[in-house]
Amino acid sequence: MTIIKIIIAIIIFSIIIIFHELGHFTFAKLNGIRVNEFSLGLGPTIFGIKKGETKYSLKLLPFGGACMMEGEDGESDDRRSFNSKSALARFSVIFAGPAFNFIMAFLFSVIIIGCIGVDQPVISSVMEGYPAEQAGIESGDVITKLNNTRIYTFRDISLYTLKHSGEEIVVTYEREGESHETTIVPVLDEESGRYMIGFYGSSAYEKVGPFKTIRYSIHEVKYWISYTLHSLFMLVTGEASMNDMSGPVGIIQTIGDTYESTVTSSGYYYAVLSLLNISVLLAANLGVINLLPLPALDGGRILFIIIEAIRRKKIDPNKEGIVHFIGFMILIVFIVVVMFNDIRKLFESLG
Repeated sequence: MTIIKIIIAIIIFSIIIIFHELGHFTFAKLNGIRVNEFSLGLGPTIFGIKKGETKYSLKLLPFGGACMMEGEDGESDDRRSFNSKSALARFSVIFAGPAFNFIMAFLFSVIIIGCIGVDQPVISSVMEGYPAEQAGIESGDVITKLNNTRIYTFRDISLYTLKHSGEEIVVTYEREGESHETTIVPVLDEESGRYMIGFYGSSAYEKVGPFKTIRYSIHEVKYWISYTLHSLFMLVTGEASMNDMSGPVGIIQTIGDTYESTVTSSGYYYAVLSLLNISVLLAANLGVINLLPLPALDGGRILFIIIEAIRRKKIDPNKEGIVHFIGFMILIVFIVVVMFNDIRKLFESLG
């Protein structure tokens, strides 16, 4: 990988992480919580400056960040400590990180869709011998529903068939302004290993007005949230393996390859839009992952707050801090394992 690829990837990572931590920081300040340090990266500090009560620092490893609040993982007598605030205030501070990721994904989607439009679910051609042809679907048909799920973009079709592999699907489509229905059972394509209905979408994107841009941008964020959740489900059920996952090294490789290939084929304008599209995926992904109810993640902290609200009794901050610390150590080990797997795959591709 060239140095330019690595720099671009680090910039994208940094923007997404800063936005996430900015969510925690903003709501901490709004709720009167003391923020001791706001940092980008992990590990030893290579640069830091203190303004007011908060130290702003840059760490050695450019993966991750932190908004360190007073009394977040232990006891504190400070009246402005995290644990001195109400459950609702603490919930808002923790939830704000993932929420800001979703907001970021939405804003980037608005830029992308505003520039190039949306991939309408219009059939460009039908594959010979596949269920779509046998059901009478033709080029020019517009897919509007699969069973009871509304279809907005052509990618929705691929995601739906991935989530409902091999199931019978009632396809609703429009042809010359009239609505039609047909029932299709996708078949397994041995080459790709996926179930397919048997048609291709148009590669053309259709420009839409301002209000539709906002609507489609909201749907874009929902699409990537759904995609991430299903990917996690596949990992848990064994349909996907660790080899299918990508950590920091794999993501850097993907970002670099996308930038390089798009610049070569379409120029810098579309390269920037492609990088924004990857950023939408990464931002939505980070938001979802952080909301998982696991120790050290935002979702784990939210779970403790919910338990506290149900019990109407505070959990010992020191004990909760130990749980999150153990979770953080496990998370670091997991990241290292994924990173080494990325490096192995990288060397295999080069060899």
